[in-house]
Amino acid sequence: MTNTVNLDWNNLGFDYIKTDLRFISYYKDGQWDEGALIEDNVLKVDEAATALHYGQQCFEGLKAYRCKDGSINLFRVDQNAARMARSCRRLLMPEFPEERFVEAVKKVVKANEQWLPPYGTGGSLYIRPFMIGVGNNVAVRPATEYIFSIFVMPVGAYFKGGLTPTNFIVSEYDRAAHVGTGAAKVGGNYAASLLPGKEAKERHFSDCIYLDPLTHTKIEEVGAANFFGITKDNQFITPYSPSILPSITKYSLLWLAEHRLGMTVKEADVYVDQLDIFAEAGACGTAAVISPVGGIQNGDDFHVFYSETEVGPVTRRLYDELVGIQYGDVEAPEGWIQKVE
Repeated sequence: MTNTVNLDWNNLGFDYIKTDLRFISYYKDGQWDEGALIEDNVLKVDEAATALHYGQQCFEGLKAYRCKDGSINLFRVDQNAARMARSCRRLLMPEFPEERFVEAVKKVVKANEQWLPPYGTGGSLYIRPFMIGVGNNVAVRPATEYIFSIFVMPVGAYFKGGLTPTNFIVSEYDRAAHVGTGAAKVGGNYAASLLPGKEAKERHFSDCIYLDPLTHTKIEEVGAANFFGITKDNQFITPYSPSILPSITKYSLLWLAEHRLGMTVKEADVYVDQLDIFAEAGACGTAAVISPVGGIQNGDDFHVFYSETEVGPVTRRLYDELVGIQYGDVEAPEGWIQKVE
């Protein structure tokens, strides 16, 4: 299909753009309705909705990719469906059935196909499923009614001019409690990160590094992304903690590092005072895919990994492998890609 939307595809940012249709479904009296594609992008909710007062909401983020042959790839959409179900269970929200989640994502992407950036532009169609507790409920308890919705928007390549290492600073703030909602994709985790993120940027860092909330000795997350390091003896190591969001990108990189690059991989503690074991480091997530970490400021100490200006060879290989799979240029492991027909 030829794109008919008049956009500068090569210069898209990561900003909201209203597209044609979005999916919406309502939960009431203990069940979800059939759902529908609608044009209206404005939600009307009760002033006493639990999402507004008690943060009973969660969301997901994934992308659709235009391939060279014109087909459309979804990358591990089943994993997003499963993670959203886990977030819902943590917040006592009704799960939207995973099969219906995948089906709804495909419907929204197909309905907005003309907004999908062409192959070769580096762009993709960002997909945002979300659920909110609604209805008039002032008491601190779960809502009895919910809205599940999915909207999409075209976004550009996160890196202008290719992969570029950037620097980060260790924050004194905690992103989430040790056994709190850190492993769920809920808005409160992101609201808590706004102030430390702002302070990091004011000091000319890309974002901040969050340490474990119990001891403040181990790296947990990099802004809104997961951390990984490549050791000098060629191991791929990423932190493990009950307060880290389980990134689908991270687990994909773990698999690729082991099975495609032949590396030893592990989830383990990453102590912030032992960074010299790493030859390379990066942050990973849906939006950025991989963001190479040039250096980390920890108090008075500034530690540089591979380079502040050049991307390490292993990080680049992982990036090329993952992006190649997403756009259909590299063979995908079984089950990773679903087509939008």
